[in-house]
Amino acid sequence: MVTDAGIELKIGGMTCASCANRIEKKLNTLDGVTATVNYATEKAKVTIPEGYDPALLVALVEKTGYTAALPRPQGAESAGSGAEDGESSDPELTSLKERLIGAAMLTVPVIAMAMVPALQFAYWQWASLTLAAPVIVWAAWPFHKAAWANLCHGTATMDTLISMGTLAAFLWSLYALFLGTAGTPGMTHPFEFTIAPSDGTANIYLEAAAGVTMFILAGRYFEKRSKRQAGGALRALLELGAKDVSILRDGVEVKIPTSELAVGDEFVVRPGEKIATDGVVVSGTSAVDASMLTGESVPVEVVAGDAVTGATVNAGGRLVVRASRVGSDTQLAQMAKLVEEAQTGKAEVQRLADRISGVFVPIVIVIAVATLGAWLGAGFPVSAAFTAAVAVLVIACPCALGLATPTALLVGTGRGAQMGVLIKGPEVLESTRTVDTVVLDKTGTVTTGKMILTEVIAEPGVDRAELLRLAGALEDASEHPIAQAVAKGAADEVGQLPTPEDFANIEGKGVQGIVDGHAVLVGRESLLADWSQRLSPEIAAGKAAAEKEGKTVVAVGWGGRARGVLVVADAVKPTSAEAIQGLKDLGLTPVLLTGDNEAVARRIAAEVGIDQVIAEVLPKDKVDVVTRLQGEGKVVAMVGDGVNDAPALAQTDLGLALGTGTDVAIEASDITLVRGDLRAAVDATGLSRKTLGTIKTNLFWAFAYNVAAIPVAALGMLNPMLAGAAMAFSSVFVVGNSLRLRGFRSVTRD
Repeated sequence: MVTDAGIELKIGGMTCASCANRIEKKLNTLDGVTATVNYATEKAKVTIPEGYDPALLVALVEKTGYTAALPRPQGAESAGSGAEDGESSDPELTSLKERLIGAAMLTVPVIAMAMVPALQFAYWQWASLTLAAPVIVWAAWPFHKAAWANLCHGTATMDTLISMGTLAAFLWSLYALFLGTAGTPGMTHPFEFTIAPSDGTANIYLEAAAGVTMFILAGRYFEKRSKRQAGGALRALLELGAKDVSILRDGVEVKIPTSELAVGDEFVVRPGEKIATDGVVVSGTSAVDASMLTGESVPVEVVAGDAVTGATVNAGGRLVVRASRVGSDTQLAQMAKLVEEAQTGKAEVQRLADRISGVFVPIVIVIAVATLGAWLGAGFPVSAAFTAAVAVLVIACPCALGLATPTALLVGTGRGAQMGVLIKGPEVLESTRTVDTVVLDKTGTVTTGKMILTEVIAEPGVDRAELLRLAGALEDASEHPIAQAVAKGAADEVGQLPTPEDFANIEGKGVQGIVDGHAVLVGRESLLADWSQRLSPEIAAGKAAAEKEGKTVVAVGWGGRARGVLVVADAVKPTSAEAIQGLKDLGLTPVLLTGDNEAVARRIAAEVGIDQVIAEVLPKDKVDVVTRLQGEGKVVAMVGDGVNDAPALAQTDLGLALGTGTDVAIEASDITLVRGDLRAAVDATGLSRKTLGTIKTNLFWAFAYNVAAIPVAALGMLNPMLAGAAMAFSSVFVVGNSLRLRGFRSVTRD
């Protein structure tokens, strides 16, 4: 896709962060080219000189050993989005799944026979060969292929060690079976914890080779599946808009796909329908719910001449709108672009295992070769020399390294799911350690996002229940969200509401009708003034005070005079204040960021204990605010739930979305809080930090084990069978350490 900044390439075939580094370095060697490759999103953002042929970029990436392509236009993506959501649309993911299932089915009996002497029947070793060979050759083929590609380019990665270790164990097992004594009928495979040189030709290591393959495949599959969700935010954004639209042609309504709309077309939007595209109201009045895009909790009244935005919902009357922007020019499309740019621009987080393996892998290979040469030079038999070299590769084979991240992640995320926290991948955990500022969206995050009746102010002598009953009955006949909030609040307090007569909607002012013989008016103060009904100074003062706090106030009158006012507002969630205190206890500074007005934001912030408030910001402004905070040296997390939060969630160092929010916010975030409770953000941060600590502990001990065991193997004091057992023990340790995460307790009260 060609953008104002250059070219965006879709990269395929990367297996670790070092692959992204290699591609980035290659692209940056081209004259005038500046490239950033993101392993997590599998994209390369490339700035090129004017007139530069993008095919040269693709050719260079392919020459490096990977695939590259220009992504399809957004329209094409959305057209096929239904198919893209399944695993079947990703051949690489499907292949990994098939190899993992096949490897698991074949490897389990191989490991069982090797580890349990009672299962070792007369020809068990040949049965193990039959089962293990497809695993080592077919299931591990992606590792062998990547290792060969690395070799061709003079590099080594984790794939290199996996391939060398499994093939070395496999080839030595073949040697022992066909040329040694391991193929003898009735051969048993006991564990001999003897520290002495041996030729090893009576032992096979098929379970080590097959087990490593199975475990690493499992890690790769789960990683690939979680990474594949990176593009979901864009699909969710594109699918948010209306699919069909009723346009007016010669006064007749004709339904066409939204993609066929042109600037200047006039179309009809009925109550409850989405507005198809950005435009200007030609005729009609209504309340438009724009909360999905702007964060405003109160629906906006629109009349002829007002601008409206595509994907917002018409909550009131019939509108006729003239299209002013269509396709990629709409606000919705621009937000999709913001999400994409923010995701692509994220700082790449490299896993510790990949960083260390850049040095560790070649060192192990050198040690294995040196071991072989040293034993031969010392006059030992070839079998003994080869045994020691194989022991080095087997003991260094990164089974524990491969398990360190995925097992901790699986246990941590499983515990998180029980607590209402979904962590999307290992890259997410790095940010939680250093986050010091948390930006909180207001609507739907700190507050419920729904209008409720919060206060009733009656004139002296007016019965509160009567005021609610008459006003609620009239408002119940209206579809306006504020009217529905009044009606629900009234019904909750006084019970069954009467049915009004002669109901009428007064454009832009309110409603009127007959309720129990009373001519009732409910709406703006100006509506009552038209009927010479004035609020008393006391009630007017209460109304002004409520409006100063950003609340919505409707006046009620009947019998020729004003009877009181009803106050409607977006209510704070009962657990928000506790959650804010929990975030502070974790050392985080909360900041309230909202599209609502300053008065509303200040009131909500004071109620929950937030000191810093940034209000009246548009979606793009939210990204700018986050970027500004990051520019000040802060590591920023954000909690949000609306479409308007998606670009900012993608820009932050750590994005948390409430599961009760929109799909696009959830897809753009790093962590999803399923419960819709802000206290889950405290749990998410605590659990993420604990999981990251567990991963680091796993990696430390996995490498420490290798550092200690490799010299022992090189000296011939650790035969390959014992090396395989030690490697299995290191894996058990890593898994056991990860399982401790199941005991993580919520840092908030239930």
